[in-house]
Amino acid sequence: MKRKEFTNLKNKTLEDLTKLVREKKEESLKKKMNGVSGKDKNLKSYRNLRREIAQILTLIKEKQIIDKLKSKSEEVKTK
Repeated sequence: MKRKEFTNLKNKTLEDLTKLVREKKEESLKKKMNGVSGKDKNLKSYRNLRREIAQILTLIKEKQIIDKLKSKSEEVKTK
């Protein structure tokens, strides 16, 4: 994934990111099956796809942690 694409992903919502992960996982499964059956000669594309999924999952986790911290800080301010 290129740096510009990655920065665009940072602006997306959690729902959009989870949909994207689901799509990428389906694509990953297809590529894996094609690689095993010998239809797809480009094995690097499967590895790159797995890497993209990991990057998106990391973004999702970061956003969840940030949301938790924001909610905790708001609770402290209200007390």
